[in-house]
Amino acid sequence: MSIPADLKYTQSHEWVRAEADGSVTVGITHHAQDLLGDMVFIENPAVGRTLAKGEECAVVESVKAASDVYAPVAGEVIAANGEVESSPESVNQDAYTAWLFKIKPANPADVDALLDAAAYQKVVESEAH
Repeated sequence: MSIPADLKYTQSHEWVRAEADGSVTVGITHHAQDLLGDMVFIENPAVGRTLAKGEECAVVESVKAASDVYAPVAGEVIAANGEVESSPESVNQDAYTAWLFKIKPANPADVDALLDAAAYQKVVESEAH
């Protein structure tokens, strides 16, 4: 699957979409869900929680393993996607549509510092070896 060029990425396989209102939407990448396999459980951070960049804030669990999801930027959680919690398999079906949570960044410039699609592709390729 191709890596969407309109998103930003982290080394730990989260994708980030900047929204018009200044918030960011966060999910896990297709590569991450592919490695994990069939999702069986997702726990999102509570709305209102303040996150530090890199903080463990959500859990995705598959038939193979459980994995932490990390905050790509510091900020406040302003939404959590209950649909993925009740239907975790939606992440397997389309990882770039099935978002996990939204953050209002403490510093919007932090989003610009995340990886672009080309840089994330290199991360994925380096893990394949």
